[in-house]
Amino acid sequence: MSKSSSKKVEKSIEELTYEEALAELEEIVSALEGEQNRLEEAIQLFERGQALAARCGVLLEAAELKVKQVAGDEIIPFEELSE
Repeated sequence: MSKSSSKKVEKSIEELTYEEALAELEEIVSALEGEQNRLEEAIQLFERGQALAARCGVLLEAAELKVKQVAGDEIIPFEELSE
């Protein structure tokens, strides 16, 4: 990761929005795929990526719960609405 993105790494995962967490996760995936990292750096990136993926999951589950509270327990998939 570049030096400008290393400042993002210091931000607490719990403070990130879904969009911020997903964007940083995409940066980490690119860094792991494209750059030659020292083993320690690669492990740190991987661990951060795992935590970011978990954060995204938590935020998506919270959003689904809110939708269920508003729309009721049965959520109709978008595919069924277009029929």
